[in-house]
Formats: sequence, C-alpha cells, structure tokens
Amino acid sequence: MPSPGFFITFEGGEGSGKTTQIQRLAESLVPVIPAGSLVVTREPGGVPAAESIRDLLVNGDTEKWQPLTEAFLMSAARHEHVEQIIRPALMQNKLVISDRFTDSTIIYQGVVGGVASQHIDAMNKISCGDIAPDLTIILDMDSQTGLARAGSRGVGEDRFEAKGPAFHEKVRAGFIDLAHADTERCVIIDASRSADAIADDVLQLVLARLTAVGMIAHD
Repeated sequence: MPSPGFFITFEGGEGSGKTTQIQRLAESLVPVIPAGSLVVTREPGGVPAAESIRDLLVNGDTEKWQPLTEAFLMSAARHEHVEQIIRPALMQNKLVISDRFTDSTIIYQGVVGGVASQHIDAMNKISCGDIAPDLTIILDMDSQTGLARAGSRGVGEDRFEAKGPAFHEKVRAGFIDLAHADTERCVIIDASRSADAIADDVLQLVLARLTAVGMIAHD
C-alpha cells in the first residue's frame, strides 16, 4: 500500500537552485499546512549515518569511486535516510521534501555512469521498499551556467562538479528524458529565470497537488 503523507523531491544538475527553491517553498508552506507536518531533508544525507557516507561521495578525486561503487554507497545512505526519516514522517501523514532521491542515482550512476538499469532498480527497491516520490520537480537549466553557479559558492563538496562539461550535459539530458517518460510524477521547471519566478511556479504547482490530495483545504 502507498504510504500516507506526501513526498516531494527536487532534482536537477549542479547549481540549478534546488537548495534555494526548497527553502523558499518550505517558508511559503508553513502558514498553510498543519504545524509540525513539514520535513525538509537531502541526499545523500539527512541522518548522521548517511551524512558520513555523503562525505565519502562528494569530496575527493573524481575517479576515486567506480560508478557501481557510488551506486552502492548512495543506496546505503538512502536506506538509512528512508528508514530513519522519510518513512516515519510519511506514516505520520507529513509532507516530506527532499533535495535529491532515487532519480539522481538513476541518472548520475546509471544513465551517465553506465551502471545497468536493472542493477539501479534493484538497489532502489532494496533501499526504499515501497517509498517513492509523489511529485518530482526537475529544475532545468544550461549545465555550464549551473556549474558556474555551483563553483561560485566555494563550499567544497565539488567532486561531482569536477567531472567535466560532457558529464553534466549528459546529466541534464538524462533528467529531461526521465521527466518525459513519467509526466504524471515529474514536472520540469525552467531554472534559468529569476529565483522569484521559479519559486512562484513551484509554489503554485505544489499547492495544486496538495489540494488535490487533501493535505490542504480548498480556498
């Protein structure tokens, strides 16, 4: 059976503005959803065990891990994240918003990294069980512009950013193809515009979906 609650994931290339838009969305939703019913998290990470694995994945030389090893590490972190944070929150009928989830593994390690789709699917099934996003927002922008934005942050965690232009162009194309293959769940939003314009589109989309499932009341 599907879990109660509602699960939103944000996906996209490096520097596409996921963190900013998640923060903006959370701030906008606080007044309209029940108190204490919003959980904002990220991958890889979200819980201490998964954050430890995150450090292994996002720092160091670009070639330190084979794509299959990355997929195993991502899945291990995800299992802790799902069982400690996401599943309990959804079972309490909460709204969960995550910066990345299984689609990132499908694209980064699978489509671009070359790990066979059946292996990725099996890992996702093991790590998540029946947990899957209800809505995935894909922030799309030119990959080189996104990389420039990401580089300007200067906060480290740049292992994936350093994989080169061709890698990131493939990531962008992979997310677009994924969205076109699952139009009910995935929505592409043009992330090349102002943060305000993007935030407005995201909020209207999410309010419509939450209203449709009864998590917020009709006006």
